[in-house]
Amino acid sequence: MKRDVDSPTFSGPFALGTVSAPGRDPFPALVVPGRRVLDLRAALGAPELTVRRLLEGWDEVLPRLRTLAADTTDDWLPLDGLRVHAPVEPRQVFQSGANYRQHVIDLAVAHRAPEDPRTVEEARTEFAEVMDRRAREDLPYVFIGLPSAITGPYDDVVLPAWAAQPDWELELAAVIAKPTHQVFVEEALEYVAGYTIANDLTDRATVFRQDMPGIGTDWLHSKNAPGFTPLGPWIVPAESIADPGDLRVTLKLNGDTMQDESTKDMLFDIARLVSYISQTSRLLPGDLVLTGSPAGNGIHWGRLLRDGDVMEGSITGLGVQRTRCVAETPA
Repeated sequence: MKRDVDSPTFSGPFALGTVSAPGRDPFPALVVPGRRVLDLRAALGAPELTVRRLLEGWDEVLPRLRTLAADTTDDWLPLDGLRVHAPVEPRQVFQSGANYRQHVIDLAVAHRAPEDPRTVEEARTEFAEVMDRRAREDLPYVFIGLPSAITGPYDDVVLPAWAAQPDWELELAAVIAKPTHQVFVEEALEYVAGYTIANDLTDRATVFRQDMPGIGTDWLHSKNAPGFTPLGPWIVPAESIADPGDLRVTLKLNGDTMQDESTKDMLFDIARLVSYISQTSRLLPGDLVLTGSPAGNGIHWGRLLRDGDVMEGSITGLGVQRTRCVAETPA
């Protein structure tokens, strides 16, 4: 099926992407407004270049990208006819859970046990107190996702036959620029190259283990099916995003707005998440830090994903992704 690629609409003079011509290998691209892209392998004289390798030398490369974006004499290609892939292939994906206050309250109320004696309002009040305490005590919640779940921003999303409650979770994702370990909060944003859009799909039916409730959540099963993380379309440099803590996250399902929230509702901002992750793990160039999903998921609306649904996700200054859900074909 042919993919309709939106005109590049993003903050700043340029962004990064990974694209390919029919029958050709993907290449790292400098993207500018006006539906034009530049093959960075040729422009930088690096035939084996990928976006991840480019990020490994981010401090040196960024000034060259600024110069290339301002030069209209190079061999720019029209975006029309090119396929847009996920903008980067990360080695590690760090996913922040329970990071939007209203979203967590909604989910907690929706997942209450049938015998819970509390009214909805009583439950909401108690869960709100829990969220506020987490913020005061500085306790982010981060788990690991698989790079194999990533797909392109316009690719079909296959809904596995076993996924009884597939749901959307549109998120702001930070892209790491250089190796990071045990960085202070005040310095953490220096290690972020830019931002992109991620839709971190979840099968709600398999989030919690039914065979052994004491184990808790099963993120492997519920979040890591192939294609469960549409990513992109572009990486917008951090210098072009004035305040990542004040962006609008919007997801439309078949044209109807389901999520529409500001990143202001995050309990822990990007600097805090990067610093927190780095206290345990070593972040690498091209790694993703997903910052959590705002309110308005399918479990809230009582409407989960099904065959033929079209999701359109946008975040201020980062562009738009559009993916169609396709039921898995039995083997």
